[in-house]
Amino acid sequence: MKSSVRVRFAPSPTGYLHIGGLRTALYNYLFARNQGGVFVLRIEDTDQNRYVEGAEEDIIRSLEWCGIEIDEGPQKPGSFGPYRQSERGELYKKYTAELIEKGAAYYAFDTTEELDEMRERLQKSGNPSPKYDAITRQSMKNSLTLSQDEVTRRLEAGEEYVVRLKVPRRETIRFEDLIRGHVAFESKGLDDQVLLKSDGMPTYHLANVVDDHHMQISHVIRGEEWLSSTPKHVLLYQAFGWDIPQMAHLPLIMSPSGGKLSKRKAESEGIPINTRDYMENHYEPKALINFLAYLGWSPGDDSEIHSLQKLATLFTLDRVSKGGAVFNHKKLLWYNEHYLREQSDALLADRLKSITKDDHLHKLDKDFLENAIGLVKERISKLDEILSVGGFFFRDPDNYDEQALKKWTDQSAGLVTIYMDEISGIHENEFKAARLKTALEHTVEAEGIGFGKLMMPVRIAVTGLGFGPDLFSSMELLGKETVLRRMRYALEKLGS
Repeated sequence: MKSSVRVRFAPSPTGYLHIGGLRTALYNYLFARNQGGVFVLRIEDTDQNRYVEGAEEDIIRSLEWCGIEIDEGPQKPGSFGPYRQSERGELYKKYTAELIEKGAAYYAFDTTEELDEMRERLQKSGNPSPKYDAITRQSMKNSLTLSQDEVTRRLEAGEEYVVRLKVPRRETIRFEDLIRGHVAFESKGLDDQVLLKSDGMPTYHLANVVDDHHMQISHVIRGEEWLSSTPKHVLLYQAFGWDIPQMAHLPLIMSPSGGKLSKRKAESEGIPINTRDYMENHYEPKALINFLAYLGWSPGDDSEIHSLQKLATLFTLDRVSKGGAVFNHKKLLWYNEHYLREQSDALLADRLKSITKDDHLHKLDKDFLENAIGLVKERISKLDEILSVGGFFFRDPDNYDEQALKKWTDQSAGLVTIYMDEISGIHENEFKAARLKTALEHTVEAEGIGFGKLMMPVRIAVTGLGFGPDLFSSMELLGKETVLRRMRYALEKLGS
């Protein structure tokens, strides 16, 4: 039997896909897959003033990158299209007229100046947050205060108007939320929300309800920030006489420093805010998805690593938390390291070539590149870090890490010279990690010094860094000629 579950991800193309939006898409997708249902992408582009060119393409590309498959959407039409709200205008006008006919909505002809005057007047009289509601509408220019003839005259004259929802003055609006349980709002706290703007476009509230009904959406899974809008949507469903979808409002994503993870906070804490940033900064999509799944949900055990397919079999809304989920960037990097290290050195080599235009790296011997990656991949969190942590494999260092140079003492040049003489006699075919380590231990013992007194200067000379993969394995891979050349250069440049 086919599932009746239909969910939608309905972003506005007003910018790149935010990480919070991606989590909303993921939870909708996981729920749909868990229930054998349908995942719909709907583009809510009714706010033309905030429309950003290329934003819709960014949303679709981001979902594809993460492996979130769209069942119906602008690029994959089903039986419930169009899937862009800007192409559904006649439907909204039809239902706006029905609401007015039923007395659930009304025309409002107030100018911007008149609205400003109303708010200013109410603020002066002690109302800190004035709104257009059941009380203030009585003193405004709308079809509830004007005669029918006057309303008709204004409409026929082409005067600008908006259509507002007629919110009851004293009513408790209740609904069940699959995450938060019983929720109730008092209507006296709501304004008479604009449903149709003066440009003829619907607001989020009207278009959202009409489209969810027409697209047969069974579950509305969205962010907590939309919770306060839900009573207005409930009133619309009731006015139309339609069944209300099951609601589930997801917890906020919180900043490590407290409060909602805003763009400003994310930037100050070094957290990429848009999915595009994760793509461009070479994060692993599997890691991001695994991390986001746990950002407000848990399978109820200690497991942490799951594929997208496995997450879908585990995901249920009753295990989504009510409280905000803190974005732990270190935890994301932990996931990223896991998914990087499970890939073969050959695959990482191909991927590395795809993200750099360095001709020298592209010309490197395949085995050399793969071996270099094998040495550094336990020390990196993201693919591109191979180029910084392991950059010395691809080019001789021409400068040296400043922190590391603090360990280059007056003795360093002499000790490196002695070690260089020691390994110069090793045949190229025997220039192996174990032999190189033994030679260093012999030099250390002969000179009566600590291991680090020689190890660090050698590392600086060979790699330019004060840290990195196993030094002796690195020297073996680089080869005798390269190692000695770099040591001579370091001695010349750093001296004593």
